[in-house]
Amino acid sequence: MLLSGAEILIKSLLKEGVDTIFGYPGGAVLPIYDVLYKTPEITHIRTCHEQAAAHAADGYARVTGKVGVCLSTSGPGATNLVTGIANAYMDSVPMVAITGQVPLALLGKDSFQEVDITGITLPITKHNFIVKDVKKIRSVVREAFRIASTGRPGPVLIDMPKDIQMNKTEFDESIDYDMPLRKDTNYNFRNHIQIEKAVEFIAKARCPVIYAGGGVVISGGNQELLEFAEKARIPVTTTLMALGTVPSEHPLSLGMLGMHGTAYANYAVSNADLLIAVGARFDDRVVGNVEKFAPKAKIIHIDIDPAEMGKNIEVDIPITGDVKEVLQAINKYLKDCKNDIQREDWINQIENWKKKYPLKYCKNGSLKPQYIIQKVYDVTEGEAIITTEVGQHQMWTAQYYKFKKPRTFVTSGGLGTMGFGFPAAIGAQIGCPNKRVIVIAGDGSFKMNSSEIETIVNYNLPLVVLILNNSTLGMVRQWQDLFYEKRYSYVDFHRGPDFVKLAESYGALGMRIKKPEEVEETIHKALESNKPVIIDCIIDAEEKVFPMVPAGSPIDSMIGV
Repeated sequence: MLLSGAEILIKSLLKEGVDTIFGYPGGAVLPIYDVLYKTPEITHIRTCHEQAAAHAADGYARVTGKVGVCLSTSGPGATNLVTGIANAYMDSVPMVAITGQVPLALLGKDSFQEVDITGITLPITKHNFIVKDVKKIRSVVREAFRIASTGRPGPVLIDMPKDIQMNKTEFDESIDYDMPLRKDTNYNFRNHIQIEKAVEFIAKARCPVIYAGGGVVISGGNQELLEFAEKARIPVTTTLMALGTVPSEHPLSLGMLGMHGTAYANYAVSNADLLIAVGARFDDRVVGNVEKFAPKAKIIHIDIDPAEMGKNIEVDIPITGDVKEVLQAINKYLKDCKNDIQREDWINQIENWKKKYPLKYCKNGSLKPQYIIQKVYDVTEGEAIITTEVGQHQMWTAQYYKFKKPRTFVTSGGLGTMGFGFPAAIGAQIGCPNKRVIVIAGDGSFKMNSSEIETIVNYNLPLVVLILNNSTLGMVRQWQDLFYEKRYSYVDFHRGPDFVKLAESYGALGMRIKKPEEVEETIHKALESNKPVIIDCIIDAEEKVFPMVPAGSPIDSMIGV
């Protein structure tokens, strides 16, 4: 049977289990869109901007664990995906981005809407392809999904010239994918030796801390992590990307560490004699001053990516492998490991820090962002999926929403992308249609992709967006206040939009909160409406995120404690 390249592409995506594509049509992908028109098995979500399509595919992947797929035309359509691809790369999110391209004969001739998208995205993808033979489409798609989803996940790009989409070749549907997806091999054949050494270190440690990162979520190793922590009686602190891997209210939970982490997490790491990093990469917002990070601790590092070993921090025991599998092995060893060392003094010390340095804010009767987030938690009982933009509101959410489960917090960690949270919530809602998805945004970030209100109205997605509106770029302003002698250079919005009217102009519900007593009732109304809702929450521009570690300082040198 003769099929076009576009038909083979869509059939190949169906073979990979793709049920949703986020995209925006254009001339260089018309053959693909024509096939999608006749393919009811795939839901296509047309966003208002290609960047939003990439972020939506990212959000979909994070909450489902599946590979997210986005699609754009060539030239500016492809370059509009770049920020979303980079965001997925930094946070290790499995994604396949498909771009249209000019016909092969026009490549390299500065043709209309031609751009070298494979060259542009080379540093921000695990791999990318330009398909020059229609017969290779099926194998390219297969390999793209393998690369995106195995090992350390990440984005893969497939560039499809228009003539390749239109060319036809023999296609035998009876030939299925006989070969299973090949997984990346175990990089370290000495893991069993390293695990034995690690267990010895754990048994001898008097003041150990587990430092868990996003790799725990990706591997599905949260139960193994909790089992490990409880067996060995070791407190757990997490990165922004790992919130929910250990329930926030668990006695061993220290919350987030680093620049805006809890004081007790930062003190614990700074005084630990053993730090066990699990699926984390020691990024600068966590580590602060490299020379003074965990100065008393031996360090065990568990990660699937061998390139992370020793990249930012020297470690004593590197263990390269899948986090879930390594933790399973450690837990098995711990059953046979007699541990006579008591950690009561260490546990008590941490409890004292928790009592002495709790998260706190000034309650003076005005509307506080921290209070709003606490009420969102109370109303949802911690069962919602929360997405955020980037800035102060992101850190307040990390601090004050008590995440219970993995894959319920969707945020841009590595790249810090303003404009991410709202379209990511679209992907999250499509991926988990039976769960409530709530966006917590700043007014600056929200405006970057606010046109996606049209998308949530068009597809009747019951998203609730809370805009913490302080009429400024809050986090930038905070830095200018603390470190630039209050020189507020180009951060204040002297005239921003009326978000209630903006919501209503698209056909969404618009609400506004100005007083603390309005918060709970308004959130209830928004959730009960089961419609797209934008809530404008008016807060003070002077409100700051504390604790805060100044850039380059040791993490136990905090402002606002």
